[in-house]
Amino acid sequence: MLRRLVSRRTLAAVGGATALTAAGGYYYLNSGPSYPPSTKETRRPPPPWTPPSREQMLDALKASGTNPEEEFDLLVVGGGATGAGVAVDAASRGLRVALVERDDFSSGTSSKSTKLVHGGVRYLQKAVMELDYEQYKLVREALHERKIFLQTAPYLSAMLPIMLPIYKYWQVPYYWVGCKMYDILAGKENMESSYLMSKGKALETFPMLKQEGLVGALVYYDGQHNDSRMNMALIMTAVKQGAVVANHVEVTSLDKNGVAGKIQGARVRDALTGQEWNIRAKGVVNATGPFSDALLKMDNPNHTPIVQPSSGTHITLPNYYSPRTMGLLDPATSDGRVIFFLPWQGNTIAGTTDTPAEVTATPLPQEEEIRWILEEVRRYLSPDIKVRRGDVLSAWSGLRPLVRNPNAASTEGLVRNHMIHVSDSGLLTIAGGKWTTYRAMAEETVDKAIEVFGLQDRVKRGCVTEQLRLVGSDGWSRNMFIGLVQRYGIETEVAKHLSENYGDCAWTVCSYAQPTGKAWPLHGVRLAPGYPFIEAEVRYAVRHEYAQTAIDVIARRCRLSFLNAQAALDALPRVVEIMSEELHWSPARAKAETAAATEFLGSMGLPPGATPRPVSDAPKSVVECFEGVLGMKKTRTPAKARAAQEMVYSRAQFAAGEVEALHGAFGARVPAERKAQGAERLEVKEVYELVKGLPGFEGIRAKDYEYVLEEAGFKGQKDVDFDEFVEICAELREVLFAPAPTGKEKTERLRIPVEKSGGGV
Repeated sequence: MLRRLVSRRTLAAVGGATALTAAGGYYYLNSGPSYPPSTKETRRPPPPWTPPSREQMLDALKASGTNPEEEFDLLVVGGGATGAGVAVDAASRGLRVALVERDDFSSGTSSKSTKLVHGGVRYLQKAVMELDYEQYKLVREALHERKIFLQTAPYLSAMLPIMLPIYKYWQVPYYWVGCKMYDILAGKENMESSYLMSKGKALETFPMLKQEGLVGALVYYDGQHNDSRMNMALIMTAVKQGAVVANHVEVTSLDKNGVAGKIQGARVRDALTGQEWNIRAKGVVNATGPFSDALLKMDNPNHTPIVQPSSGTHITLPNYYSPRTMGLLDPATSDGRVIFFLPWQGNTIAGTTDTPAEVTATPLPQEEEIRWILEEVRRYLSPDIKVRRGDVLSAWSGLRPLVRNPNAASTEGLVRNHMIHVSDSGLLTIAGGKWTTYRAMAEETVDKAIEVFGLQDRVKRGCVTEQLRLVGSDGWSRNMFIGLVQRYGIETEVAKHLSENYGDCAWTVCSYAQPTGKAWPLHGVRLAPGYPFIEAEVRYAVRHEYAQTAIDVIARRCRLSFLNAQAALDALPRVVEIMSEELHWSPARAKAETAAATEFLGSMGLPPGATPRPVSDAPKSVVECFEGVLGMKKTRTPAKARAAQEMVYSRAQFAAGEVEALHGAFGARVPAERKAQGAERLEVKEVYELVKGLPGFEGIRAKDYEYVLEEAGFKGQKDVDFDEFVEICAELREVLFAPAPTGKEKTERLRIPVEKSGGGV
């Protein structure tokens, strides 16, 4: 017996099993996300770097049109994710690159995504179920790029666990197999392995989840980022690599040589000054996203469109709608699409939709889309959570650059893959794709540009963007925020925000922070209460990131307009005041900037007629700090009551005296016999008649009333008491201030195929 146990075969089996277990354990212990190492060097600021000013950039662009020796190798048109990625790739190879953007960097699609860095679980499902190789390639490429994305800008992106709640037992193996295929497809570049979660654990992790019928949940991992900050990091990296960039510079015509008709540059106009000049370049790259066809038509008036834009609406909700470290994916909504429900920058974002759209600079979120998202969110949340229209802090719509297959008869030809097109005159167009694959798209585009424009002799090295870390990454670590707190005396929340949005450039931001005049924090005056954005970010945006308008700051440099449109409006006067100091604006320009930014916030879900509220009595300068200490500071005018549409709390919807007036109207309507019984309640149908007769509620329709009853949880209830009546009136007031939806929007929304939805840009 002993001889059998110690036989060679037994020892070999035991040794093999031990080696396999040890190898598996080693792999497991070394798997998961890799973070930059923390060193003593990250305690202190990196060497300072100040980029060239916008004026210097414009001078370099102008010089190319008059001096042949200053000619650029590539002129990139478009400052979104794709254009910025092309500029980084080309400049890092040693090419002389210029980039112009008609509006601001990432002002279009690139700032209005779902904020995910993902391979696309839905695309994998389509690839498997329909044996679609193109979708398989898209997922495989995106998973590879996801890993690179998180490594080249670690402070701006991070992995995020996403839960798929399961309400049917048969879905458990179905989703488990799908998520494991997703993991396997990522291979060694996988973040963390997906796992099954019990019902109790799912509710512990996501207590807002609907409990009824819940079987369990599956959790898989994808990435998340701050899209417009990522775009700015790409732009500044391109500048550091030697590229010349300029925002608010529009291409008005393409310059062609007279003999062969080949493009040799473009004529551009500065949108801020009206100045026009020529830019000479050996090749022009069209990276304008949904606007690609406009430049192609400028090149060839007979051009057949290749882009079919689709708009996606997202909404921002308060942070109590989701846990801070877990997202949620609804894989099958009421009409078969998917919807994401994600924590982001301290709030919760939900989306997205797919609607055929016209190409416009500022697409508007439709009320029908907002209500649809709220309905889908309500289906997955616990019934004791009231999902209200008034909780929508902001809403935005972005255009997806879906590429149309010219041979397809319908929108079935729309894909999320990118395509590269070279026109007869030499205009190189890169269109389609998504945020996750921007780097691979840029590499392929630059490879093609080198081939088409004969730039082989100008290239100094091959593509290095897989290893090239973006500006802000080299001196960053996850503990860097502690150094910011210790050196500058700023709040921990603010320090974390600066670290996670600026990387090692946060040291420079903090150097502009003004004293608060308080015992704590010592520095860092906030732009808006409840949000970690500080005034120093405005100065940094102007001096280091080419911010030229108030919209540039509140929308793209800091994300306040995406997180809370009303808070952005409240901060707007101070933002304009600081920018006026930095850019020497006249009173007329400051007034125009305020008006333009207020109009822009209307496209971000700001209700009509909203006005700025006083933000803070905090001192804004050293002088004000001393005035506060010496008791010389003047008292500000008392704040006025906020308008109803700015509120999100039921009783607070009404000004002083209004609740008493409602009580009087309610009591007068209650029959005497009910009062005698001590039951002051009104039947639901009577409430509708009462509300219609109240001042300010004349426009309420029966459909709106039914919608509010369902939203407030009173549908099917026979009667209501006074508190419930006040809640109904508050909800109706929110509906009154919301834009009216149209039936056309709902009809058109359903025309996009289900498989073409699936998670942002």
